[in-house]
Amino acid sequence: MNGKSSETLFPTLLASTVHDIKNSLGTLLGLVQQLSQKPALSQDPDLHQLEFEAGRINHSLMQLLVMYKIDNRNFSLAIDEYPVIDLINDAKAQQARLSKINHIEVEVECDADLLGYCDYQNISNALGTILNNAQRYCRNKVLISASQENDYLVISIEDDGRGYPEHLLKADLSNPNALDWISGNTGLGLYFVSAIAKLHKSKNKHGYAVIDNQSRIGGARFRLFLP
Repeated sequence: MNGKSSETLFPTLLASTVHDIKNSLGTLLGLVQQLSQKPALSQDPDLHQLEFEAGRINHSLMQLLVMYKIDNRNFSLAIDEYPVIDLINDAKAQQARLSKINHIEVEVECDADLLGYCDYQNISNALGTILNNAQRYCRNKVLISASQENDYLVISIEDDGRGYPEHLLKADLSNPNALDWISGNTGLGLYFVSAIAKLHKSKNKHGYAVIDNQSRIGGARFRLFLP
């Protein structure tokens, strides 16, 4: 087997393996959810934590598969018009277990009639990824807001934690080579969201993501811009 074939084969095998793991993890999640419905276990915090962590791993595997398809130019968006509040509530529901476990307040500021054009599934999952990070690093509150700014829909997720580390603030979120893969806080989720945002285009504009530590409640602030 020549070098070129090996380089082509490995990502394909990796993607196939990730897909198999994701299927098995989905089965595991189903079993955990069945157990959590039993009266004797419904309030067990360890079972709730297990369910949340399994869901988080499943979500990460989904991101890897999407990024593999993007890298191979085998990915397309399904864009339509949606109420932005639905996107936010969907992301909030994805992370509701973590909010409950850690007693985190998640406040939402969004007009009910605000609309956005996007790929619903991928944007709600992307927001869920950022909300997960915000809840893991906040003290006790996260604020999600949305508004129309010029030609962009802007969705912000802010927390009251310590803020983003310096290496993430300096990184180019659209460039995986600029991320720190050695430390525990790599920014992989931010890269995934940035990649999904960039695929959203309108005329000469495309989506993008920005991070800073200018949260209104004292910590990190993530902003997603969709044209």
